[in-house]
Amino acid sequence: MALFPGRTVTVTLLSAMVLLLLTYNYITQNCRSHKQMKNELSHLESPDDLQYKQPSITNGRTDVVSLSPWLAPVVWEGTFEPLLLDSVFKLQNISMSATVFAVGKYTMFLKDFLETAEQHFFVGFSVHMYVFTDRPEDVPSVKMAPGRQLTVRAVPSSDRWQQISARRMEFIQTLVEEKLQEHDFIFCLDVDSKFHGRWGTESLGGLVAVLHPGYYRDDRSKFPYERRPESRAYIGPGEGDFYYCGGAFGGTLREVQRLAKTCRSNFEADAEEKVEAAWQEESHLNRYMWVNKPSKVLSPEYLWQDFKEKNPEIHIVRFSGVTKNYAAIRPNV
Repeated sequence: MALFPGRTVTVTLLSAMVLLLLTYNYITQNCRSHKQMKNELSHLESPDDLQYKQPSITNGRTDVVSLSPWLAPVVWEGTFEPLLLDSVFKLQNISMSATVFAVGKYTMFLKDFLETAEQHFFVGFSVHMYVFTDRPEDVPSVKMAPGRQLTVRAVPSSDRWQQISARRMEFIQTLVEEKLQEHDFIFCLDVDSKFHGRWGTESLGGLVAVLHPGYYRDDRSKFPYERRPESRAYIGPGEGDFYYCGGAFGGTLREVQRLAKTCRSNFEADAEEKVEAAWQEESHLNRYMWVNKPSKVLSPEYLWQDFKEKNPEIHIVRFSGVTKNYAAIRPNV
């Protein structure tokens, strides 16, 4: 669909216009919060709350890109100061939420997921974890810290893992629309994973994507985008930015609601025409993130794969998918 019918716009001009629009939106949305932040920082109870190493403008990570072409931060170990970020967001009294789906035999991963989340996921903050499952009786009892809670929501079983994956956006959309006034941010995470290190306020943003550990070093011609034009998840040759994983994404509730609603609508429209994207919700998510650029990109530290050796630029694994036998846990492979 042409953005400007009847006119020819160069790629360079269009890119500049997009960048200008993104910058304007960011400034207008954040100007007030920056003023509030400055005022709040001046009222910290103790200067110890903000004692951290002086930031440098000449030294830092030189082995990775820490800023996307549309000026979104790419978060790696060594690119942020945890103490400063936590101090700022605790003053704002933010409320976090997270979703995890454990359908069928995937309930076997819940215990590790929930216990390690207590150790590493937004420690010291209000967190509400929502577990979607068709086996509520299998949800383990996990001791949670004050201010943190778990809610179990029943969902139907399915004989196709692809259908389970596809319906996730529907359930996320419904939850977010119910909880818009209760939480500030939400992350949607895969249950067959566990936390190993800090996942905290450095990850917060309007729309947050995670670089897929299997493709972040590759040329985009090798990305497993949906390449059939008949699918609404289509990304053509020479298009796309990064390849994002479907196992971890998030942002403000409003932004995640828009993402989930769009991906669900596109998936259902494809299904009516008997089209199923190559990687179901992940394909639709990548299409959405290409058109609607994420305001923050998390490095593969935030969803590594246990079967992979760490590459030199991976200084820490914060969250990873565990090694598993898909034939034993999926209803179909």
